[in-house]
Amino acid sequence: MKFARRVFLGAGVWGFVILTPMYFLFDTIGRQTGTPINYPQFYYGFLGVTLPWQLAFLTIGSDPVRFRKMMIPSIAEKFVFGLSMVVLLMQARITPADLAVVSPDFVLGTLFIVAFAKTAGE
Repeated sequence: MKFARRVFLGAGVWGFVILTPMYFLFDTIGRQTGTPINYPQFYYGFLGVTLPWQLAFLTIGSDPVRFRKMMIPSIAEKFVFGLSMVVLLMQARITPADLAVVSPDFVLGTLFIVAFAKTAGE
């Protein structure tokens, strides 16, 4: 349980640290990528969906055994985005550098699977 607690609390804190500044970097990101963001509703929608998940990770981390079932959608949350990015790379719609951004999601998704397995039977 200690492992699962650390993984989910760490994931929640990490997510808030990484995602919150993005609310203030809309124009900067557009300039850095060379193309402006044409659909701000998708950009802010992404943030609006992912930030509450950080709260879910913190909740799971507060009592991993009690909230074990929430680990399943948490695992999906990490891998669905990452796998979507892999498909975009295979279609040559993003660069390998773009894919590197989701590598923490793959690591956390894997740790979530381990945490799920370790909390079985507790």
